[in-house]
Amino acid sequence: MVTPATETLLARVTSGKRAKRMMGILDLIEERGSLSIDELSTTLSISPATARRDLADLADQNLILRTHGGASILSRGRELPVALRDTRFQDAKRAIARALIARLPAEPHVIALCGGTTTASVARELAGHRDIAVVTNSLTIAGLLSAYPGVRVIMTGGFLRPQSLELVGALAESTFNSVNVGTAILGADGITAAAGVTTHDETEARTNHAMVSKAQRTVVVADGSKIGRAALAQCCPIQEIDLLITDSTADQEELQRIRLAGVEVVEVVVTP
Repeated sequence: MVTPATETLLARVTSGKRAKRMMGILDLIEERGSLSIDELSTTLSISPATARRDLADLADQNLILRTHGGASILSRGRELPVALRDTRFQDAKRAIARALIARLPAEPHVIALCGGTTTASVARELAGHRDIAVVTNSLTIAGLLSAYPGVRVIMTGGFLRPQSLELVGALAESTFNSVNVGTAILGADGITAAAGVTTHDETEARTNHAMVSKAQRTVVVADGSKIGRAALAQCCPIQEIDLLITDSTADQEELQRIRLAGVEVVEVVVTP
């Protein structure tokens, strides 16, 4: 069930332009610690009334703390709602998705896709595939794939996480455990050689681990900002990953540690 705060945010973020502006506000507050209405208006060239509305919506989502005359950081590393996450690093995500699609077999194949903005980019790139089956627990990805005639979609059951629009829990895990998957494609909130692939929610992490546990091959798709970060819960250790596809902005020292752990790493170059 979608929470009232999430419903409010999804209803009010009606354009890509506003979503990008709100992400800019979050980045500014995280960088500076706190921000006044006047500073926000001047920095982003928006009216004080617009700044107040944006801050109110972000506070409703518990992403910032409203203060008299402005806002301050609530906590670092919080999970962003999917309505905002899809605006970040779009060029990198598209390039990563294309690199993955080029590495999928041309013949009939079964893949598993968890939720996430990079895996959603992968889903969009499947538009021209002639014969592929996708097992997913993501409502967003299922909706994207429903328009592609060459893609057969198998949805899991489960409880809906409003932050990610994913179905998680025992029903989702049971579906993943009952199918044979050629390639599991996993997004991440963080990945390091020591912590493996991590996400913000422990139930989601267990569901993701069920997705990869029976796959013949597991691929992680993650933009450079996720490399070297560790979120709350481990989806799987680094030893269970066959291939990581990221972009050239990633932490090179961490990528080397991941390579030394036995993972093939592909870095795409993102052109402005």
